[in-house]
Amino acid sequence: MSTLRMALPMATNGRMRKEPQPADYRPDTKITEIAQFIADPVQAANFPAHELRFRNARWDRAVGLASLSDADWVQHFGLFEPLPDNLPQPLALRYHGHQFRSYNPDIGDGRGFLFAQMRDGENRLLDCGTKGSGTTPYSRTADGRLTLKGAVREILATEMLEAQGVYTSKTFSVIETGEQLVRGDEPSPTRSAVMVRLSHGHIRIGSFQRLMVLEQPAALAQLVGYCLAAFPGPPPPADAPGRDQPAVILLHQVAERLADLAASYMVAGFVHGVLNTDNMNISGESFDYGPWRWLPQWDPHFTAAYFDQTGLYAFGKQPEAIRWNLSQLAVALRPLAESEPLIAALDRFGPLYEAAMMRRFCWRLGVQQRDQESDAALLGAAEMTMRENKEGPDAFFYRHRGGRGATGDLAQVLADYEAIDAQPHEYWSDGAPETMLIDEVETLWDAIAERDDWAPLYQKVERLRRMGGAFGELPAPQGHR
Repeated sequence: MSTLRMALPMATNGRMRKEPQPADYRPDTKITEIAQFIADPVQAANFPAHELRFRNARWDRAVGLASLSDADWVQHFGLFEPLPDNLPQPLALRYHGHQFRSYNPDIGDGRGFLFAQMRDGENRLLDCGTKGSGTTPYSRTADGRLTLKGAVREILATEMLEAQGVYTSKTFSVIETGEQLVRGDEPSPTRSAVMVRLSHGHIRIGSFQRLMVLEQPAALAQLVGYCLAAFPGPPPPADAPGRDQPAVILLHQVAERLADLAASYMVAGFVHGVLNTDNMNISGESFDYGPWRWLPQWDPHFTAAYFDQTGLYAFGKQPEAIRWNLSQLAVALRPLAESEPLIAALDRFGPLYEAAMMRRFCWRLGVQQRDQESDAALLGAAEMTMRENKEGPDAFFYRHRGGRGATGDLAQVLADYEAIDAQPHEYWSDGAPETMLIDEVETLWDAIAERDDWAPLYQKVERLRRMGGAFGELPAPQGHR
């Protein structure tokens, strides 16, 4: 079995996780409808080497690219030769954003670009976007490169999150590029890479903020229309004011998506670290993994980024941070709609988040949801148990899968819950859960940095995919149609 084309996990119970289905290659360059005001044509860097290190065989087939040879893969995702009938030239997207609550108009795709767009087997529009592909008009003083360690960390983050049911971008390709980079936050010189991620769109809250600040209401309205068509979702509630207005419809959909995203982070025990408005995707998909961490134990004050001195994006503050970002989207849409219907959409975030927490928590614990009061009591008892035992979510959910092994108040609350798994996957008998704590991440990287040994990384990815299979069918991301 090739280390680059890893096998897919098989589940042994009746709740087998649905794998991405093979599909034909279907290019669909919808971004060209709005490219004139949201993007700039750019060129990829000319790298001295191209060594394929990771190819996502789970997802290349889902977009009709499984038949590419590794040599052809490198031509497209290392040298960036255009895919057939796709974008003729990469596009660096323009956006602004609040970074740690300070507005910054001088950002955009500084070391990445949109390379291609295509449909998957479920007819979702997916983007191939890069990281480390060279300088763009928005690079400022940076070199537009990505360290190989940064690419490895993104593989690990996306694979772990996908296994845990988080709606996340997928690390599609990593190619080592043969440059020596100097960075202040890791030993230098260090190796370089170019990464391609597969994601459900690249339009950010910051994309709307830019058009609002530049006073371009016509372009803003066109961007709203693009998002409604590219990322279709449900209509607002029947009693929502202004429910027929495109901007209001979009804000309702994004409120659902971001509330679900916030809940998925909390249930995973994941700390993104940099929840700025330029890192919030309109599709509600998690992406752009820098200083991320998983909780070693339940701690609402745990932060991922060393530069987050005030704890703005600490674990327990993530729902509030995401809701604040949503409010900035509402502000950006104000030229297109009155305040009242936008506020009504914003006000849905809290109840939607609570409902998503209960749904996702029960899914990960492996029990059937009951009623709101019971589920809220279960969440409270679980948090208290983790606090008292100084335990992280990974250990807690593993130890109590299907309601097993509970004592005290937790056992009392779980007594009336029914397990989902009629025949539990063998993973739940391994004795310990798969985790992604920082020490293990560093150990995996050390094997690559010191011995060029990629086997531990590939083996970890296989184990994460097996864990994902053990969870069964994914919870559907909310706010989509």
